[in-house]
Amino acid sequence: MANIKSAAKRARQNIPRKKHNLMRKKALKQVTNELRNHVATGNKEAAQQLLPQLAKMADKAASHGPFHKNKASRIKSRMAKKVHNMQGKRDDD
Repeated sequence: MANIKSAAKRARQNIPRKKHNLMRKKALKQVTNELRNHVATGNKEAAQQLLPQLAKMADKAASHGPFHKNKASRIKSRMAKKVHNMQGKRDDD
């Protein structure tokens, strides 16, 4: 246990913050896994509908602390690329 009052308070504050961060990470991971499943099964429409939800969750995770903004951007970019390149079909072909 902390000897200093402010350190004890900081330890108390960190407990709920950690819970919130873990909840945000889990929620983002669930959406990411669902999106990957849609990509694997070839369901492009469902995958495209999940992209905005994924982007919103990633941005919120970046703004509230669990992730750096560059990691959120990387997650969004990689998932968008996977959805765009599903089954080798492109819109500009």
